[in-house]
Amino acid sequence: MISTRISEALWRGLLGGGALCIAFSLPSAAQVQTSKSESHGAAAKEVKVERGTITYINGNSVVVKMEDGTLRHFDNVPDSVTFMVDGQPVNIRNAKVGMKLEKQTVVTTTPKVITTVETVTGKVWQVNPPSTVILTLENGENQQFKIPKGQKFTIDGKETDAWGLRKGMKVSAQRVTEVPETVVAQEVKRTGSAPPPPPAPDPAVPILVVAAPAAPVQTAAAEPEKAPTKLPKTASDLPLIALLGTLLCGLSLMAMTIRVISSRFAR
Repeated sequence: MISTRISEALWRGLLGGGALCIAFSLPSAAQVQTSKSESHGAAAKEVKVERGTITYINGNSVVVKMEDGTLRHFDNVPDSVTFMVDGQPVNIRNAKVGMKLEKQTVVTTTPKVITTVETVTGKVWQVNPPSTVILTLENGENQQFKIPKGQKFTIDGKETDAWGLRKGMKVSAQRVTEVPETVVAQEVKRTGSAPPPPPAPDPAVPILVVAAPAAPVQTAAAEPEKAPTKLPKTASDLPLIALLGTLLCGLSLMAMTIRVISSRFAR
């Protein structure tokens, strides 16, 4: 009698151990039906606008004066970065000083929830509440499952926990996992405008013309003229004779005057 009981206990132990080995050897995903779904919430958009004017360009380096007056230096600007100016793409190679630039950055944030539903159906072969249960699946294989905390089972349309499971019960267990995620998308738009042409000169304002001085013409030095040996004859003797005649007439007139005066006093 005792030997019979021992043999039955050993037989049950062997069967239980064999079932556990089979359960551990089978992949759990083989008999678990998994489905995933996504749900999206309302998207939120944030628009950032940056404006500036190019003040300096040297190769792939550029200095931009922003709207607030600050200067920003962008070094090693790739040629692939372009701005749409008058419908044409313009990169760092053909940009010009004075060109106005605008950059719009649109950031879209969308909340998303990924829902994973895992479903398994089978008969209870062995249960070790509240941690594990071995189910005989529809294909006749035994598989062990860990029981999550708070897991509920549906039996004949009614829910129960791991303590309510009994061998031979047909159960259907479902695990729902929700993982929230955030999807961030960024879009950048770059536009610009060509620098304005220089203003036309005011006709009322005189235009200053700078003329370069002409180069002096080198000529041979002129030889100094030799002094003449004789003075040139520039006048005649007639003026001298007239002067002497005038002087003599004056003396004669003076003598006659003196004579007349003397004769009057002699009377």
